[in-house]
Amino acid sequence: MDWLSGLRKAVAYMEQHLLDQISAQDIAEEVSISPFYLQRGFAVMTGFSIQEYLRNRRLYLAALDLSRSGCRIIDLAAKYGYDSPESFTRAFSRFHGASPSEIRQDAHLIRTFLPLQISIEIRGGKEMDIRIEHEACMKMIGVSRLIAMDHGYQECPAFWDEFEAKYCTGAPLAAVRDCRIGEFALCIQDPADSTRFRYMIAGIDQVGELPEGMETLEVPAHDWAKFRCTGPLPGALQAVNTAIFREWLPGNPDYEMDGDLNIEHYLEGDPSAADYVSEIWIPVRKR
Repeated sequence: MDWLSGLRKAVAYMEQHLLDQISAQDIAEEVSISPFYLQRGFAVMTGFSIQEYLRNRRLYLAALDLSRSGCRIIDLAAKYGYDSPESFTRAFSRFHGASPSEIRQDAHLIRTFLPLQISIEIRGGKEMDIRIEHEACMKMIGVSRLIAMDHGYQECPAFWDEFEAKYCTGAPLAAVRDCRIGEFALCIQDPADSTRFRYMIAGIDQVGELPEGMETLEVPAHDWAKFRCTGPLPGALQAVNTAIFREWLPGNPDYEMDGDLNIEHYLEGDPSAADYVSEIWIPVRKR
């Protein structure tokens, strides 16, 4: 299934199951896209995480129910998946900026949140600096952290700051120097929780004994779409990542994503320089 059709089918599936407790994993299985890329791409394309979209749609429908009938708060809480009337009321009031009792008296206070219509304007996808290359199996070494899917653009740069303060200030740890830890960063789907991913600051493993606090990961041999990013970090990298989902994937007839991770590759130089070069690697396969 192509990327745009997959997103549209995901929205349709969510709309059909708004009253069910569905997860990103359930939606991903329905549309045959990995949960990792479905959530990252959905957020880039729409500005909402999958859970935000579901929550907002449910709270909008709950307000319509409230304004049209004399239903009780306890019944609405159960219908729309809340553990208690109190938790429902808090979420409802935050979303609408008005309490259930106020909405009941004045329906004009309802915040409208309609089903998404997924469309795309293909502008620069075909002109992106990209190459398709095969890489043999790579054994990585580094440090990692679990990060919420919708907080990546904020938390990943903060993790880099902590890494550099701990491992690169003064005399660098031998493994950091010998394995060039920091040349790569990996974003990997967390198999235990599809709302999170593991972010690993890494290098190619060239040490026998694993240093304390570090871990290893084997990346299988694969074909990769490698996107070149030019400009200071993290802005240049994030801009190209956004363009991958908004421009390249919708307009590309030859390749589709094939995996649950991506790789960031950082070349030598000053990451704050206007001409700094980095790359994003996406695992792909021929259609």
